[in-house]
Amino acid sequence: MSDNLEAIETYRKYKTKVEQTAEYVEHFDILETITNVGNDEVFTPRKVCDAMLDSLPEEVWHHPEYHWLNPASKNGIFEREIALRLDQGLKDIIPDELERKKHILQNMIFSIGLTKFTALVARRTLYYCSYANRKDDGMRDPNDGHSVNGYAIGNGTWFEDEEGNVKTPKAEHVFGNDGRCIHCGINRSSKYADETQIEHYAYEFIHQRDIHQYVADTFFGGNKDMKFDIIIGNPPYQLDDGGAGASAKPIYQLFIQRAIELNPRYLCMIIPARWYAGGKGLDEFRKQMLSDRHMRTLVDFPNSQECFSNFNIAGGVCYFLWDSSHIGECNVFNFKNGLCVSSSKRNLDEFPILIRNNYSLAIIQKIKKKATKFLSEKVFARNYFSIPTTIKGTKNKDGVPCLTSKGLIFLQPNLISDKKGIFNKYKIVTTYAMSGGNKPSRNGKYQVLSSLQILNPGVICSETYLILDAFEDENIANNYLSYATTKFYRYLLLQSLTSIHITKDTFALVPDIDLNNKITDDFLSNLFDLSDDDKRQFDQTITEISDKED
Repeated sequence: MSDNLEAIETYRKYKTKVEQTAEYVEHFDILETITNVGNDEVFTPRKVCDAMLDSLPEEVWHHPEYHWLNPASKNGIFEREIALRLDQGLKDIIPDELERKKHILQNMIFSIGLTKFTALVARRTLYYCSYANRKDDGMRDPNDGHSVNGYAIGNGTWFEDEEGNVKTPKAEHVFGNDGRCIHCGINRSSKYADETQIEHYAYEFIHQRDIHQYVADTFFGGNKDMKFDIIIGNPPYQLDDGGAGASAKPIYQLFIQRAIELNPRYLCMIIPARWYAGGKGLDEFRKQMLSDRHMRTLVDFPNSQECFSNFNIAGGVCYFLWDSSHIGECNVFNFKNGLCVSSSKRNLDEFPILIRNNYSLAIIQKIKKKATKFLSEKVFARNYFSIPTTIKGTKNKDGVPCLTSKGLIFLQPNLISDKKGIFNKYKIVTTYAMSGGNKPSRNGKYQVLSSLQILNPGVICSETYLILDAFEDENIANNYLSYATTKFYRYLLLQSLTSIHITKDTFALVPDIDLNNKITDDFLSNLFDLSDDDKRQFDQTITEISDKED
């Protein structure tokens, strides 16, 4: 038996510790147990990887000339599962097992490690060794004959260097005159720019001035006529901005934009769903994605733990299939409790935000037939009174009472801004942060609004609270409060929420109605001709406002 076949046979008999663990607990793969290496880099479970690969057309597994790229490799699971499927799909085309495996690994599967560490892990997964050219040194365990130091598939002869086709990142941040990286936008003062750190998180795929030249030089010997046919992966989700007032900056959209720039046949990635409503750094990306007729499939998970059991990502996650040959409507699939509960073929840009739930779309379309105005026109901008959360206040109760996250404090009148003259009105307020952090409670339902209340004339609030409306008449204010507690109101608001923050724009689907009557869910259902199934949808999604979330 040749050295190459012997290496394969040895692998079959003596699984590495990674594979032993995977087989010992089948669904508790060691590749899934490694904690995040930082920056919201969530490792992809095998079941999610398989579902994403299943979304690709069957034909991709029977083309030996296709090139595959994972531009954000963490543990090599995409590369491994692709290799296994290609090994089956190419049997009739390349009958010889050794020749087929060699062709797949040498000529078809490529990836870029997110970090130096993840590049090693990915090679370990794909080539059975962290160094693609490592040969068997002959050292054996006396008990079972297993190679002590391990060696790469093909006994290290299939690749000339230690990287193989899994590249170690080498890029660095490039800072402009504004002190921010011209590629990812992080601040020069960020910890990721610290030269003493081993990993700088200057992700290779998005830190290139010319991505086409980079791909040609890195993978195809400078040949710019070569291209990747399928790009797939799970990019990092965010980076800290760095500097004063640092906050998390979304970054996954940059990977997708770069991938589309390469014009592959297919692009498939799993990302947070918060892009549906835009927001920080995502508005242009949202417009691009919603209007892109190449979007063939979108699979939506409001509860991210259905994909990543150890991570609860506010607003959920989704994966999509972008198909360069497809021009038309997108198949949208909604998942709940492990099951696809609805599917619909539709245009994604019917509304300025993506309506993620297919059933919700039908409800909203009914409401749009009767409603002419919506509450986004009424809700006040955040921090209307210009009172920061950190304000201390005074013990002098002769001051202006102000509701803050720590309760009622008193302020000097000269600190307050009141451009629209609502100080002496009844004000409906709720916390700016969504109840439950836009994550379902254990019963799978959402409360959406918390600390919903009326502030009497002369009482104000800090930026912790969002002012929904203000009224001269106390009865009208009470009727608005009744409206805001309905499942109807909160269900429609939920459709616009893909982060923990509630803003005036997120009320774009909630109709502005006559408040001269006390508002109930039954009243609203009759007003908008909603069916019993519609009301059942509210009940299954939204908890009673008085219920304590589990």
